[in-house]
Amino acid sequence: MELKLKHNGKQQKRLIGLPESGMGYQIIDITLKDGRIIKGVLVCGAENIYLPTGYENICEKDIVKIEMSN
Repeated sequence: MELKLKHNGKQQKRLIGLPESGMGYQIIDITLKDGRIIKGVLVCGAENIYLPTGYENICEKDIVKIEMSN
């Protein structure tokens, strides 16, 4: 499922400040309000987050932390 972030929103600004994993994309870990961590998430263009199956109901306000995946 694709989650499109608000243009110039808090999470998008965070992604813009992180390095790219490759040309135009990032691989990140997302921490949610409920404590779940989604690892290895693909982001394209610092705004399109491709969530894995099982996270279809996640929205931008559910995200509390974004960091580069190890």
